[in-house]
Amino acid sequence: MEGRDLLAGAARAAIYNMALQFCIRIMTFVLNGVVLRYISKEMLGVVNVRLTLLYTTTLFLATESFDQACLSKIEDKDWRQVVNQMWLTFPMSILVCLVFGCVWMFVLESPDSESIPYYGTGVVCFCLTTIITTLARPHFIIGQCHLFNRLRVLSVALSELVRCLIAAFLVIYFPHWGLISFSIAQVTSAITYSVIYYAVYYLMIKAEDTGESFVFQSVRDFFPKILPNKSFVDWRLVSLTRSFFKQSIFKQILTEGEKYIMTVFGVLSFGDQGVYDIINNLGSMAPRFIFLPIEESSRLFFSCSFARGENLRQQSKDSADLVTSVLEHLLKTVTLIGSVILVFGQSYAFLALDLYGGSLLSAGTGPLLLRWYCLYVLVLAVNGITECFYFAVMSKKEIDSYNHKMLLFSIILLVSSLFLTRLVGSVGFVLANCINMACRILQSVYFIHNYYKDSGYKPLQGFIPSYPVLGTLVAAYCITALSESYFCCGYGNLFRLLHIIIGGLCLLCVLVTIAISEKQLVQFVTTQLWGRKIGKTDR
Repeated sequence: MEGRDLLAGAARAAIYNMALQFCIRIMTFVLNGVVLRYISKEMLGVVNVRLTLLYTTTLFLATESFDQACLSKIEDKDWRQVVNQMWLTFPMSILVCLVFGCVWMFVLESPDSESIPYYGTGVVCFCLTTIITTLARPHFIIGQCHLFNRLRVLSVALSELVRCLIAAFLVIYFPHWGLISFSIAQVTSAITYSVIYYAVYYLMIKAEDTGESFVFQSVRDFFPKILPNKSFVDWRLVSLTRSFFKQSIFKQILTEGEKYIMTVFGVLSFGDQGVYDIINNLGSMAPRFIFLPIEESSRLFFSCSFARGENLRQQSKDSADLVTSVLEHLLKTVTLIGSVILVFGQSYAFLALDLYGGSLLSAGTGPLLLRWYCLYVLVLAVNGITECFYFAVMSKKEIDSYNHKMLLFSIILLVSSLFLTRLVGSVGFVLANCINMACRILQSVYFIHNYYKDSGYKPLQGFIPSYPVLGTLVAAYCITALSESYFCCGYGNLFRLLHIIIGGLCLLCVLVTIAISEKQLVQFVTTQLWGRKIGKTDR
C-alpha cells in the first residue's frame, strides 16, 4: 500500500474511531447515570474499578505484545503465519486469567459479601470475557492490517451497546442479583464482539468479496493450521512479541497505575473509588474520544511507513518527507487540542460535574480533580504521538533497552502515587500521572531529536503554537475565569447559561485564530482527513 493511501486510510480510521469512542462514552455515561439510582457507590467501585481492572489487565497482557509485533512492517511477512501466531493469544489468555483470577479472589481483600454478593462469580465471568474476546483476535488483526475500519466500529459499538442495555435492564428489574447482572452483561458483550467478526468474514467469503490476496479464502482459514515448507509461526515476529511482552507489562502498570494503587494498597474505599471512576471517565472523555483514535491510526501509519531499526538515511526520501510532515502536524494538532481543553477546563470543571452528578460530584475535591485532569489530558496527548513514532522505528535492541526505562517509569508512577495520594487525596493520582507522562515525553523527544539530528527536518517544531494562538488562549482563560467567579457558582440557571455563552464565544475566537495563523496545519487536516476518497480499504 502506498504511503499516502496508507495515511488516508489511517486518517479515516481515526475519524471512525473518534465516532466509536464517542458512542461508547455516551453509552457508559448513560449506564452510570441509570445504575447509580439502583445500586450503591460501593457496587459501582467494585464493577468499574476492581473487576474492570481484571478484564483490562488480562486482555492487555494476553494480546498487546502479539498485536504490536504482528502489525510491524516485516519483509516477506506471511499472513498465514500471522494468523497462527495470533491464535496463541487464546492459550495465553487462559494462563493469564488463571493467574490473575486467583490473585483477585484469594489475595486481594474481597468486598463485604452482604452488601456486594457474588464477587467470586464476577471474577470468573470477567476472566471468561477475556478468553472469549481472544477468539476473534486473529480476525481483529487482519481487519486492522486491511483497514477494515467500519468493521471495528461495528463490532465494538454493538458489543458495548449490548453490555449497557443488558446491565441496565438486569440492575433495574433484578437488583438483588448484584454482580451477576454485570457479569452476564460482560460475557454477552464478548460473545457479541466475536460473533460479529466471524459472521462478517463468513459473509465476505460467501459473497466472494475478499480477493485472492486476502488471507481468509474459506472458513478453515479462520483457524490455525500447519503450513507446508514453512514454520508454524514467523520467528522474527515471535522475537518481537517477546520483547513487546516485557514492555506491555510496564505499559499496563503505567496506563492503569492509579487503579492498581487503589486495588492493591486500598488507599480509597470502594465508595470513593466509584466516585473517582465517574470523574475519571468524564476527564478522560477527550483522550478516549479524540487522542486514542489518533494515536492508534498514527501507530499504524508510522509502523507501515518506516522500516523498524533503520536510521533516517536508510528510509526512502518520499517516506521520510511524508512521515516527518505527519509527525510535525500531529504534534501541533494534539498540542493545540490539549491546550484548549486545559484552558477551558479550569473554568468549566465545576459546572460540568454539577450538571452531570449534582452535589455528589461538584462538592469537595471533584472540581479540583477535574481541573488537574485537564493538564493530564495535554501531556497524555503529546506522549501518545511521540511514543507512537518512538515505538514504530526503534530496533529490537532499543525495544529491550526501553523495557528497563519502562521499569523506572513504573516505579516513579507507583511511588509518586502513594506519596501524593496520602498528601492530597485522589488528586495525587492525577499529579503522579502527569509526572510520569512528562518523564516519558522527555525520553521520546530525546529519541526523536537524535533520530532527525543533522537531517534538516525539524518535526519537534510542532510543539510550538503561534504567538497569536498563545495570546488568544491566555485571554480566553482570563475571561472565562472571571465569568465563572461572577456567573457560575451559586447563581441561577440564566447566569450559568451566560457563563456557557461566554465560553462558547471565547472558544470561537480561539478556533478562528488557529484557522488564520496555523494555515499549514489547517491545510494538512483538510487534505488528509477530509479531502481524500478511500476505496476498498474503507470497509
